[in-house]
Amino acid sequence: MRFLGNIEAKIDSKGRAFLPASFRKELQTSGEDYLVMRKDIYQPCLVLYPASVWNSLTDTLRSRLNRWDSTQQAIFRQFIADAETVTLDANGRFLIPKRHIKAAGIGQSVRFIGMDDTVEIWSDKGADGAFMEQEDFAKTFESLMKTGPAAGTADSRGAQGDNL
Repeated sequence: MRFLGNIEAKIDSKGRAFLPASFRKELQTSGEDYLVMRKDIYQPCLVLYPASVWNSLTDTLRSRLNRWDSTQQAIFRQFIADAETVTLDANGRFLIPKRHIKAAGIGQSVRFIGMDDTVEIWSDKGADGAFMEQEDFAKTFESLMKTGPAAGTADSRGAQGDNL
């Protein structure tokens, strides 16, 4: 699954939003039955996980935590307790719970940002804070790409070469 895009949308007075059509199509193509929503750990946004991605994530988290360590059990509990199952209605709408709307500072306008295997939901005003300044992005991206395997070789650049 690959969610791509930065799409503006509205939520209605009941807290319902339409999942963008391109994201719905990706879910249908992948055969996903439902999504899981939770507040992001680091940013003031919500994250939608397709069921398979969520299940893999929770399996990985559970495997790294000791059930018999009270602090680690509390971490797992808090991570899981903040999650909600999301199903789309026949029109492609879903309900954003009020506690999640409040936690993410969401108003009437939202922005859906495709993040590869997840979708983020930002308040329209807060979404700009999700991105780095262009110059910082370029420098950091260059630095990250240089530290990859065999930096500077044709193999590390792939078919795209220098045209990333």
